[in-house]
Amino acid sequence: MREVYSMPFRHEEIFSGEAGEQIPYHRMYGKQYCVPALTVYTPEELEELRTATEAVDAIYSKVMRFIQRNMPDSFLEHPLGIHPGLIPAARMEAVIGGITRQDWIIGEAGLKCIENNTDTPTGIPESAALERILIGQTADQAWTAPSAHMDEHIRECFRLWLTFYAEQGLEGPVTFTSYGDHVEDRTNTVYLMERCREAGYEVLYAPLEELEIVPGEALYHQGREIRLLYRLYPLEYLIGDRDETTDVDIGAALIELVREGQLGLMNPVQHVLMQSKGFMAAIWSLYERNEQTPEYCGFTLFDETELEVISRYLLPTYFTAEPFEQSDVPYVAKSYWGREGRGTLLLDHKAVQGSVEVVDTNRGTGTDKNTNTADESILLNKEDEDEDEDEDEDEDVTAYYENQPKVYQQLVPMEQAVIQTEDGEYRGYLLTGVFVIGGRFAGMLPRVGEKVTGDMAYYCAAAVRDKMIDEEEKEWKS
Repeated sequence: MREVYSMPFRHEEIFSGEAGEQIPYHRMYGKQYCVPALTVYTPEELEELRTATEAVDAIYSKVMRFIQRNMPDSFLEHPLGIHPGLIPAARMEAVIGGITRQDWIIGEAGLKCIENNTDTPTGIPESAALERILIGQTADQAWTAPSAHMDEHIRECFRLWLTFYAEQGLEGPVTFTSYGDHVEDRTNTVYLMERCREAGYEVLYAPLEELEIVPGEALYHQGREIRLLYRLYPLEYLIGDRDETTDVDIGAALIELVREGQLGLMNPVQHVLMQSKGFMAAIWSLYERNEQTPEYCGFTLFDETELEVISRYLLPTYFTAEPFEQSDVPYVAKSYWGREGRGTLLLDHKAVQGSVEVVDTNRGTGTDKNTNTADESILLNKEDEDEDEDEDEDEDVTAYYENQPKVYQQLVPMEQAVIQTEDGEYRGYLLTGVFVIGGRFAGMLPRVGEKVTGDMAYYCAAAVRDKMIDEEEKEWKS
């Protein structure tokens, strides 16, 4: 059971001031999202997470380059599930490192990374700002904030990106975009924009719905050409976007600007390779066939240290469930582009015999947290026809995720945690998100939810108890 420190404050006492300004979505779907509590980690756990996440990030980057340089388009399109319209841009080699968030389970098997959000991760202000505020509210000064240097890593990441793009001839103001009336996405986007400004760059915000594109020419906002764009909008959505009025394939036109070197995206398009959950199965396949890679490409892909990282921190993941069904091992089926648990099935020993546990914990369709503006406006007293429309929309969203191809990953138990909420005691499961920015450990995003962590999970800030205090307590107890 994970230790949780409950703060002696009501929700409104915490979020009526700076905390509420930083995280205006501290309530979502009419319920509490952020709780006044701290998820307690040991100094040893923090140090191992720091080392492990950077090592896993390096593995992801290495495999990404290997795929870009050595694998045919057919591999990108089918085993990885990349839209054909994205493949040429995904092969373009941009600077290594970006804004990513790995999701980890800490349990009896040790630390295990279950997936990596490399395209549009959110939860950034919670870790970078709210964690500090909550720890500052405690009378006990024995806490360390693991995300204390996250702002610095964000600034450095933008410097790396923008130096790279300047070498490609792409300079000027950096435009940040998201759905303008989606509070969570806009807050995350503006937070990054301010860090970019602090790094010394001119920045502007443009709501996604106000952008205009002239195919073959440029992307515009209110007549101003955009050459550099940070977008909190998934590439797998973007590539299918079409203007219903003009019948222009917006996504294809934008990606073509990237291909022609007229537009620099952040995160770069290459990140879509790693966002596909098929990428996890590709890593494991390459790991199991490491000795065979010289026959294919003339060199061995992983060295002994990298093999140890994969064996220790990643989980067996395949393009078929057969290895688990044959060995009677519990496993998880994950949709390629599933976000926050959408399209995820948990299958235990009984499931192998025909009983499948389906966990559906989300309502939205947005970016990393699968939220959208329609979700923001849910009211208790809707008209019947509005309720029917919401049900139809939810069915469409469910079908979108469930009908995608899947990968199959070994199931490991999640650690339980008990938190106090406005609705009383909640017993859930801890998922530890870890931000890796520019290749470096940057911060943590603990969430307590169901067996598949979804939008209804609670954010419970990370804190590390001072090692000296820990040692004093152990000595006293002994």
